[in-house]
Parts: sequence; structure tokens; C-alpha cells
Amino acid sequence: MNRTRTLAITVVCCLIAATGLSARAQEPWFRLSGWLDEPEWQRPGTESAERGENPFADHIETDRDSFTPSTRTVERERWIVESSYSFIDNRDTAETHSFPELLMRYGLTERIELRFGGNFEVGGEGADVSGAGGTEGLEGGGLVRESQLLYGLKLRVTEQDRWRPESSVILQGHTPTSGPDPATAVSVGYVFGWELPDDWKLDSALRFGADSEGHDRFEQWSPSVVLRKSLGERWNVHAEYFGHFSQNKEHEFVHHSISPGVHYLITPNVEIGVRVGWGLNDQTARFFSNAGLGYRF
Repeated sequence: MNRTRTLAITVVCCLIAATGLSARAQEPWFRLSGWLDEPEWQRPGTESAERGENPFADHIETDRDSFTPSTRTVERERWIVESSYSFIDNRDTAETHSFPELLMRYGLTERIELRFGGNFEVGGEGADVSGAGGTEGLEGGGLVRESQLLYGLKLRVTEQDRWRPESSVILQGHTPTSGPDPATAVSVGYVFGWELPDDWKLDSALRFGADSEGHDRFEQWSPSVVLRKSLGERWNVHAEYFGHFSQNKEHEFVHHSISPGVHYLITPNVEIGVRVGWGLNDQTARFFSNAGLGYRF
């Protein structure tokens, strides 16, 4: 298991180093007109002018609106509070309910945010569909109740510059406060993405975590990719794939899911959203739904 954790940390570090090294390149190897040119919103003076004309240009970006978290951190000395409810229709066990999936994010600096949260879930399996909370380790035929605390930080690594993506690293701990397993789980995630022409955005993430289920200690990989599209100032839609893959577990699992979602900005600082999704293989839940909100102040 130590070799696996060392390998996982090495992979994440290589990804971070690769994006950092790309920043040293003076020019890309080739250009595609429109897609590689610096977008207007990144040019000097245009961002402030746009914000002056459109109050929604500077809007809240939550981590809960998809399984893939946002590439950005909270602005310095500001808070974002997020909460949601998830319903999961498991195939062979009782359905799962997860609430409040609370995540409080505080901007410590322009690049570092602190993260605190908590959640309660009840069901036959863990709630593994939310980007803000939930666990994978609860499996079996009976009804299991578990609550947990979340804590960690998010570090903004790079800004978008042509091929170089905007990216962040997330380090988190999950400590159960009630339930069958008292062990703390630790995870590290790397999220990166690009803003594309015509209000499209492509983000991807890779999470690695060490967890346990009774005496069974194992690792878990969770890749995801989401394509987002803004529809005017207030509406946003997305389509997403995410998966969970165990390693060194007594009974291995492989989960594949797809999920569309829609989100609405009530104000630049308040967002509500709904996601639904379906499992693509027999080990994954048939269906899930998630609804929640975020508030920035």
C-alpha cells in the first residue's frame, strides 16, 4: 500500500510539474485561429470593463455544481458556503440519502482557500456522486448511517495561458463522527481546465484517496471530466463523466456514471442547481439526483 501511495503522489506531482513547465514555453508549437489566441476577457482592461457593464461577469463558482470541482479558489477574505441533497437509487442495496453535504470555503490568500464541512448519509452504500462530500466505503446489504467532518485546503497552481490550463490542488481529510468505521480518510485531487470560445469550458480532475472498510484498507482513484456551456448571464448547463476505481480492496469495485446538470444564478453571489445521473455498469447505482445551492459573501 505504501508503494501505491508513493506512486499516486508521484503521478500528481508530475501533473503539476507538467503544467508549470508549460508556462516557460514562449510560443505553442502551432496555432488554431480563435482557440489559441488570448481571449478578450483575458486582455488588459477588458475584464474590468466587462464587470462594470455586466454584474454577472464576476459570479460565484461552487465546487458542488458538478462532481468535478471548480479550478478556482475563493477570493481573499471572502466565503462561499455550499450545501446540497443527494438521492441515490442503488441496484442491490437500500437507497442512499445524503445531506447537508455542507462545504464552507474561505479565501486565505489569492491562491489558498481553507475548506471545512460536514455531512450525514444513510443507505446501503456511500454517497459518491457529490463533489463536495460523500464517501465510497459504505457497502453491504444493510442500512448504514454515518456522519463525518471534512477539512482541508485548496491551492491554485496555474492560470490559463493558451495551452496551459488553469489548475488547482485539493488536499482533504474526512473524519467520521458516527458510523461503523472510525478511521479518517485522506484524499488529494488535481483539477485543471480551459475556458474556450463561445462560453464553453472544459474541466477535468483526478482524485486519489486512502480509505478503509473495517479491516480492509484500500486506495481509490476517481477521474472526471465535464463540459460546461453558459446560456446568457444566469444559466449554465453541463455534461459530465466520472468514475471510481478501487485498488488493493478485498472486493474490488469499478463505477462509471454520466451526469447532465443545469444551474441558475439568482444573483452574482447566489447559485442554485440540479444534477441527475445514471450508472453505466452493474456495480454502479441505477440513478441519482442532486440539488443544492451556494452563497458567496
